Amino acid sequence: MYQGSCLCGRVKFHIVGQITDIIHCHCSLCRKSSGTAYATNGFVNVSDFNIIAGEDNLTHFELRPGKKRHFCKTCASPIYSSNSLDNSRIRIRLGVLDSDINEKPISHNFVTSKANWDNLDADLPRYEKYEPSRS
Repeated sequence: MYQGSCLCGRVKFHIVGQITDIIHCHCSLCRKSSGTAYATNGFVNVSDFNIIAGEDNLTHFELRPGKKRHFCKTCASPIYSSNSLDNSRIRIRLGVLDSDINEKPISHNFVTSKANWDNLDADLPRYEKYEPSRS
C-alpha cells in the first residue's frame, strides 16, 4: 500500500494497488500546472484509491470538458487528474506520494514541448542537501 498527502497535510490518501504507465510528461500543460520542467504521473485504478482525510478540501479545475485536475484548495498541491472518458482510472502526481514505490517511469513524453533550459541527459552534480554555493 502507498500513502500520499498534500503539502499542508489536509488531504491524505492511500493506494492499495499498482501504479502503472508512469511517465515524465513535458507538455506545456503539465509544466504549467506543476510549475516545473515536467510532471511525473502514473495511472491508478479508482477502486484502489482511497481518500482517508480531507476529501472536502479537494477542489478541481476542468481544463477541457470531462478532464479535471484535482488539488488541495489550501496549499494547491496537485493530487490527481480524472477523465470522464476513462472512469476506471485516475492519474496520480507521484510527487505527492509519501511512500517509496516499486514501479519506475517508462518514458519521457512530449519532449519536443520540453522547457528549452531542460537537458534530459544533464550531467549535473548531485548533492544530499543544498548546493554548496547556497548560504
